[in-house]
Amino acid sequence: MSELKVYPVWDAGTRWFHWINALCVIALTFAGLAILNASSLDVPKTGKVILKTVHVWIGYVFVLNLLWRIAWAFLGNRYARWGAVLPGGKGYFQSVRSYVAAFRAGNPQQYLGHNPLGRLGVAALYLLITIQAITGLVLTGTDLFYPPFGHWIAQWVAAPNIAPETLAPYSPEMYDAAAYESMRSFRKPMGLVHLYGFYVLIGVVVIHVTAVIITELRESSNIISAMFTGRKIISGRPVDEDHSSRD
Repeated sequence: MSELKVYPVWDAGTRWFHWINALCVIALTFAGLAILNASSLDVPKTGKVILKTVHVWIGYVFVLNLLWRIAWAFLGNRYARWGAVLPGGKGYFQSVRSYVAAFRAGNPQQYLGHNPLGRLGVAALYLLITIQAITGLVLTGTDLFYPPFGHWIAQWVAAPNIAPETLAPYSPEMYDAAAYESMRSFRKPMGLVHLYGFYVLIGVVVIHVTAVIITELRESSNIISAMFTGRKIISGRPVDEDHSSRD
């Protein structure tokens, strides 16, 4: 039996991002579903504003956490860097074929960082959460006139003699009707992308969690606990081993 070795892999910045992002996605999902079903739940206008406000403030944490991860991909350890997280690079497709073949043969290759298929999943998740972040910030401005775009949206739709900074949600008497309709036309595709992006994101998250569980069982590794401790326990030689990183 191969000797078990412990490797420091996920640094603190990566682990904090992962769990904050997971909590934000869960919280945003519940708040978003409540907003989508506000009418059937007989939520009054004031309640809907509260739900949207909660959704927005959680969204700000979500966006700041994403910006942190983008920066950390240039500052973190070798497993946090873009080159180790996103698919691509010399020999990447060969590594995918090799990993799939070994997995099918019941002798999966061990990786300290993300395996080649995992990097595809991570890329999909980053793309989707970035889309959700950008469209969410735009919708925040159109719904509640919150930063970073709310100031310009308010100036766009404010009725004559109404100070843009005083605009309130669901107050049509404060809006210029033509400008408001124009703004809603601009908002509509953003809302659709945000809505369907949410459904796709939830699907990818389910696939991600399932893949992690399957990989943990097939490889007899500690993928899940490593995202808490930062350390992976590996038997045998990892494909992406850095000899300087071994305990």
